[in-house]
Amino acid sequence: MAQKNNLVAAVDIGTTKIVAILGRKNENGKLEILGMSKTPSEGVKRGVVTNIQEVVNAIQIAVEDVTARTGEKVDDVFVGIAGQHIRSQKNRGQRYIGAQNDFEITKIDVDELRDDMLRIPIEPGEEILHVLPQTYFVDNEDVTNSPVGMSGKLLEGNFHIVIGQISSAKNIEKCVNRVGLNVKELILEPLASSAACLTADECEAGVALVDIGGGTTDIAVYYDNVIRHTAVVPFGGNVVTRDIKEGCQILQRYAEMLKVQYGSALGDIAPEEKVVSIPGIAGRDPKEISFKTLAYIIQSRMEEIIDAVSFEIENSGFKDKLGAGIVLTGGGALLRHLPQLVKYRTGLDVRIGLPTEYLASNTSEDIMQPMYSTSVGLLLRGIEYFEEHKDEIKTEAPQPVEVVEEKQEDEAVLMEEETVEASDTRFGIFDSIKRTFTEIFDDKGARLDD
Repeated sequence: MAQKNNLVAAVDIGTTKIVAILGRKNENGKLEILGMSKTPSEGVKRGVVTNIQEVVNAIQIAVEDVTARTGEKVDDVFVGIAGQHIRSQKNRGQRYIGAQNDFEITKIDVDELRDDMLRIPIEPGEEILHVLPQTYFVDNEDVTNSPVGMSGKLLEGNFHIVIGQISSAKNIEKCVNRVGLNVKELILEPLASSAACLTADECEAGVALVDIGGGTTDIAVYYDNVIRHTAVVPFGGNVVTRDIKEGCQILQRYAEMLKVQYGSALGDIAPEEKVVSIPGIAGRDPKEISFKTLAYIIQSRMEEIIDAVSFEIENSGFKDKLGAGIVLTGGGALLRHLPQLVKYRTGLDVRIGLPTEYLASNTSEDIMQPMYSTSVGLLLRGIEYFEEHKDEIKTEAPQPVEVVEEKQEDEAVLMEEETVEASDTRFGIFDSIKRTFTEIFDDKGARLDD
């Protein structure tokens, strides 16, 4: 990606859709979306790539469409990663500060402490995706913000470490690389969704972001502006659709249509007298399904997902500190009466999270939907990445091609002249030897004649 234009690109590889999106930060500090393209996802199951070629084809279509719309060529992209293989753990590290800087903690010390976390032992076949600092300590004293500039002999830190399977990460990178793109960074999807939907006040008061996608439900818990817990539940909107298909004995496409258009997460308030007619298979009689039956099927599965989410929030140890409750986002968040069901099952306040917090005012309403929270968040995380690494990104000056060519030509001419001079010198020596031998033989012939 040409950073001279401040462009950032992202690819969201989901279970139901693949999104390619291009944007940049405008003069007001807001994210301006230049182009977005969505294509149906094939070859992805519960956030994990299961068919590389199908995913490659879908990415190719989405990226080419964005390129055609914006006229901008995409090289580097930020890509989301999720799936049931994702896990997290907490770890504490420490580093002793030398006396060479009068025991003053520098950014290098903080970076090296973080890098130490990349070397902790993990299971075979896994790799560390993120090392997220939580709290720093200087000589056993809490540090509210960054410890850089403080004096002390011992720097310690608590870190939240996100771990995933190497094979899953490599398969995602392979799909993106085969389209001719370079993965700048793999970003955990709930972190991306959090960047798009959560406010600073919510992160300070305590909040749990719940992103209900097609194949997974992603969770991120924040308190006091620090990430406290992340998790991925291997169930999403697709299992609800499958339950409707099996419970009503209808085709998959009709089950999805019923869920989106007529579905509800609360069976008790669904109208019993209302029914919807579904075409029969191969000329059979159509089926009539009541709204209440449909709602009870949806509610049963959603309660299982909510209970799994509630378990993860409990596991974080911060359920009692979530002053801002739960923020629901993702395509599954659009299900009718879902906030009421979540509030009833968890006892926490609930709102629907839209990726509008940091978007420019001229953004299309089609993008400001929960299903695009991860895509928008990937762009925001990409902007943050470039701002953090702007000192490391070196802008190469354009090469003086003409000067180099002229120099090469000059060198070629010089070599040719040197060759000619050397050749002239050799020929001069041979001529001298020839004259000498000629004079000798002429002199000898003259003596013989005498």
